[in-house]
Amino acid sequence: MKLCTTVQEMRQERAKLGTVGFVPTMGFLHEGHLSLVRRAREENEAVVVSLFVNPIQFGSPDDLANYPRAVERDIALLQKEGVACVFTPDAAEFYPDGFATQVDVGGVAQELEGPSRPGHFAGVATVLTKFFNIVQPQRAYFGQKDAQQCAVVQRFVQDLNIPVEITTLPTWREANGLAGSSRNSRLTEEERSRAPVLHQALCRARDLARGGERRRMVLEEAIRDVLVKAGLTEIDYVTVVNPETFQTEETVGETALALLAVKLGAVRLIDNMPLF
Repeated sequence: MKLCTTVQEMRQERAKLGTVGFVPTMGFLHEGHLSLVRRAREENEAVVVSLFVNPIQFGSPDDLANYPRAVERDIALLQKEGVACVFTPDAAEFYPDGFATQVDVGGVAQELEGPSRPGHFAGVATVLTKFFNIVQPQRAYFGQKDAQQCAVVQRFVQDLNIPVEITTLPTWREANGLAGSSRNSRLTEEERSRAPVLHQALCRARDLARGGERRRMVLEEAIRDVLVKAGLTEIDYVTVVNPETFQTEETVGETALALLAVKLGAVRLIDNMPLF
């Protein structure tokens, strides 16, 4: 397995590889990340994984500083998975003095996480555009847990004619339903025991929808009710949307997606679930 820390090294290594499946991550890998790596390995001649905590997608310096990191552990895990190359640039390498360009995605990026985290999706789209240009993968792999991010990626890849196929895999969950996230490591033991209620709340809406309930406001209220009864009152948003536009509709359709963002202690958690 090759370790690359500069753009030049990565370009030189890419020239040696055949078809590439790319898994972009910010590190502190969990089983969800590894499931993406395994799918990429099945479908491509080589797998490239990035480990890069992208500073321009963080709105808060504290959030950036507190993001968990374990690069040596991550590299060891990826070596066991048969990854061909790990790309670990530092911020100065990726954003040198004078860097001034951003990819600003409209539409889907203006909803939910957009106003909650100003500048976040511009940072995501910018870093991924750079990665796609440098790594030049045939395919890139993402998890459904970040559903809006996946929609944003699909949008700018299509709009900018970037020749990469985007594959989204189902959210990996722990046995108790908690969606896999690097941020879970920041939960206290007590908070971690409460966190599965996010999944339970989404399941409540799914059960109602599959039972015939189509009124968006009723479904949203059911999710809120489960959260509040469990003591999770710092709710950023709870909504049911069309997954292509991330717009709400009074009566939900067969592709409806329920999403939520909740703060538990010092950690902001997100999750989502298709209702049908």
